Amino acid sequence: MRLFLSSWKLGDSPELLDDLAKGARTAAVVGNALDALPVPQRQQATGREIAMLRDRGYRATEVDLRDHFGDAVTLADRLSSFGVVWVHGGNPFVLRLAMALSGADEILTDLLYRDALVYAGWSAGACVLSPSLRGLELVDDPADAVTAYDRQVVWEGLGLLDYAFVPHYRSPIPESESIERVVERYDREGVLYRVFRDGEVTLVS
Repeated sequence: MRLFLSSWKLGDSPELLDDLAKGARTAAVVGNALDALPVPQRQQATGREIAMLRDRGYRATEVDLRDHFGDAVTLADRLSSFGVVWVHGGNPFVLRLAMALSGADEILTDLLYRDALVYAGWSAGACVLSPSLRGLELVDDPADAVTAYDRQVVWEGLGLLDYAFVPHYRSPIPESESIERVVERYDREGVLYRVFRDGEVTLVS
C-alpha cells in the first residue's frame, strides 16, 4: 500500500510523490470534497489541482465520483487505469459520502492492498483514511454532505490509517483555530491522532 498524505496540496516535498509513483505519470483527480460548493467554484478549484499535477509532468484527468453513483464496476475499471489517484481537500464528510455512494471506498482499498496505484490525498483527502471522521465536525459541516447528495452522513473513515489525520495544525489559514479544538477533543477522549502543519507530508509504502 502506497500513500502520500499532505496537509496542504503537494506540501514541501513534492518529489516524494514522484518517488512513490515509481514512474507512473497518469493521475485521476477526485474533487468531490467540494461538491457542496457552487459549480463554478468547484470547477475552478479542481482545475487548479489538475494544472498543478500537469506542471509536475502528470497526465491528470478528473474522475467525478458522482458519475459513478451506483456503478462501482465502471468506476473500478476506470480507477485501475491510473497510477495515482489524487484526492484533494474540502469537506471530508462530503467526500466520504461520495466514496460510499460510488463504491470508491471499497475499490480504492482493494487497489491499494494490491499495490496497484498510489493514493495521494491532502486535507480532507487524507482525513477520510482515518478510522473515524468524528471530531472533524468542529471544522467542517457534516450537513453539507446531506445537502449535496440527500443521503445520511457516513461517520466511519476508510480505516487505512490507525490514527486520525489532523491537517492544518498551527498553520496560517482560518481552519487552524478550529483544528486546535479538534486536538483538544481527541486528547480528552483518548483518540490516537497525528497533527500535520501545512507543508508537512507523510508516506506509507
